[in-house]
Amino acid sequence: MASKSKLSLSARIFIAMILGAVTGLILNFSGNPEWSQVWLTGGIFEVVGQIFISLLKMLVVPLVFVSLVCGSSSLSDPKMLGRVGGKTIALYLLTTAIAVTLALGSAVIFEPGIGVHDIAMVEAQITESVPFTQVLIDMVPTNPVAAMADGQMLPIILFAVLLGISITLSGEIGVRVSNWFNDMNAIIMKLVTLVMEVAPYGVFALIAILAATSSGEDIFALGKYVGLVFAVLFIHALIVYPTILVLIGRLSPLMFLSKLRAAMLFAFTTASSNATIPVTLETVEKRIGVSNKIASFTVPLGATINMDGTAIMQGIATGFIAQFYGIDLSVSQYLMVVVMVILASIGTAGVPSVGLVVLAGVLDQVGLPAEGIALILGVDRLLDMTRTVVNITGDSMVTTIVAKSEGELDIDVFNDPHAGLAFEEVHRSS
Repeated sequence: MASKSKLSLSARIFIAMILGAVTGLILNFSGNPEWSQVWLTGGIFEVVGQIFISLLKMLVVPLVFVSLVCGSSSLSDPKMLGRVGGKTIALYLLTTAIAVTLALGSAVIFEPGIGVHDIAMVEAQITESVPFTQVLIDMVPTNPVAAMADGQMLPIILFAVLLGISITLSGEIGVRVSNWFNDMNAIIMKLVTLVMEVAPYGVFALIAILAATSSGEDIFALGKYVGLVFAVLFIHALIVYPTILVLIGRLSPLMFLSKLRAAMLFAFTTASSNATIPVTLETVEKRIGVSNKIASFTVPLGATINMDGTAIMQGIATGFIAQFYGIDLSVSQYLMVVVMVILASIGTAGVPSVGLVVLAGVLDQVGLPAEGIALILGVDRLLDMTRTVVNITGDSMVTTIVAKSEGELDIDVFNDPHAGLAFEEVHRSS
């Protein structure tokens, strides 16, 4: 009895993306009439898309907290957590440094900001970025419950890890509490599966809105900038990451990338590393073979501090804006940008367009007018979706390498192209 239930989740999402794009373009080319703005792009599609995003965000805090407690409490030797954390942070900072260096280098060579002086300026509404010293202070939650209510990822991560270590050191009582968290983790994963059922509908609605409301004029006017950002993002995702995976992890990059399809599609649609955490966790555990004790630590941490795609955008945007205003940056200023972007990536929320907030702080540090951000606002949503794909790919790559180095990667699962496919299949009614 063949039915549509045999379509994988990634296949259904891809079909929904195509249908959404076609629907949106039809509305766009028809002038996006008032009735469609009221009933479709600003009505049904908006409601369905935002409900889908809200469902994903609903999962983030309980999933990250419970998974991290389970992961850190399962480490019999707390020293292992320090070792895993050190490797993870070092790899995240390495890939971010490579990303921003590639971005600045390409901006200097290809000069995307030259000849774009006819673009109309608009006022940018950008809030101030948080100083790095304050990020370090805010990592320690004065009220863990308030941190969870506000969705502050770094304080949640720190509290969950400390609680997990305390459970490990509490003997028999800790075992009982650990078992409760493990049961809760299984229930939350089931909730993730249920939410995934509505994913294609949410994807259709979000893509339809984007296609219906995007202005082609903005994209054509900024074509050089957009093309350069896309090119560097693809180089980082398809050359830098696979090279690191081969050199350090001794693993097949083709197998790795093929198993990330579902997570990549979710990241592209939501433009949010945080909203994609549930799918990324499921993917690296079920499809790639990473143990929960590693994935539950590295994936949420990566969604918080590993922003390679965002670093690429900021590097190229800095060069673009400097060239637009005819300002020559010195070598020391370029080095300042590299350091600023790396530090700013720590604690940057994995939510749509947050890179623009961080970019304002970077521009200020090197003496460029923050108003220049207005130049790229029109095309940033599309770029944001793509750079989020790069961000979660980097999270998964580092997670895989760290797991391999700790003996927590099931090689048979990694090498099996069919492993974990049940995760990507639609639940069949019994």
